[in-house]
Amino acid sequence: MTLDQPIRPERDLIDCSEAIDDDVAAKKETQIIAIYGKGGIGKSFTLSNLSYMMAQQGKRVLLLGCDPKSDTTSLLFGGKACPTIIETSSKKKLAGDEVRIEDVCFKRDGVFAMELGGPEVGRGCGGRGIIHGFETLEKLGFHDWGFDYVLLDFLGDVVCGGFGLPIARDLCQKVIVVGSNDMQSLYVANNVCSAVDYFSKLGGNVGVAGMVVNKDDGTGEAAAFAEAVGIPVLAAIPADEDIRRKSANYQIIGKPGTPWAPLFEQLSENVSTAPPIPPKPLEQDELLGLFSPEDTGGNVTLQPASQEDMHGRPIPQKKSLEVIYEELPA
Repeated sequence: MTLDQPIRPERDLIDCSEAIDDDVAAKKETQIIAIYGKGGIGKSFTLSNLSYMMAQQGKRVLLLGCDPKSDTTSLLFGGKACPTIIETSSKKKLAGDEVRIEDVCFKRDGVFAMELGGPEVGRGCGGRGIIHGFETLEKLGFHDWGFDYVLLDFLGDVVCGGFGLPIARDLCQKVIVVGSNDMQSLYVANNVCSAVDYFSKLGGNVGVAGMVVNKDDGTGEAAAFAEAVGIPVLAAIPADEDIRRKSANYQIIGKPGTPWAPLFEQLSENVSTAPPIPPKPLEQDELLGLFSPEDTGGNVTLQPASQEDMHGRPIPQKKSLEVIYEELPA
């Protein structure tokens, strides 16, 4: 399979054909799930804990960081940075060598993880780096790997072609958005829904499986957004000091037997079973309507500016050269 060929849609995830006998289990296809959200909203926190829990449940999971910041795997590996595919590829190319899987893929307690990386600040397009990273993955045999789940951690800026790649080219079956009860994160989540809606109208098969509400303070705007666009809330992770402190210290909280284990066990189940849904993205005024006008400035009205405003002084009226004919009496 090439990057220009769509993967099989969600409805074909289970292939029960060609069974040899009753003892042969149905073959499962890999679920490739792209997670999007505003920078700093907690995608990496959510995915590192989710992937860890999935692995403890016996699932084969690949966590793939697709954010140029390359911070997806940091929490999984206790703050240690992985060599990125793009950086390693450049060094290997200069040395005349090929990238090997052991150069860029690392594992912890059953979770396999890689970082695509990106260009240095101000020295290239992050989206183009994503495309180059996927081309390298394909050479490494990405489409032949035997994982149950591949989780892609993407920046929410899907207006850039590289970051919208999984949606535009059907490289995943479904999308999950991470947001909170604030306007900016829901604005990004709505943009992701708009991208999914746009490409579905062009024949795409990707849908939105749902939303993870992170740092939930109970005010309800994120849940209201999910309901408005027609997607479920897969989990609500509370704004809790214990979570904040442990995450800041690169600790995994989604371990079996810990106080937060039930939350991530349920999230794992929901992520596994949630179908891809065509979302109904909101208009800007509808998005503002989820919040109190006092919180967003939604009660502000647009006042047109005049030439006097632009010049900062009165503007004398110029005499018109238009010829005006008096109307003759009937």
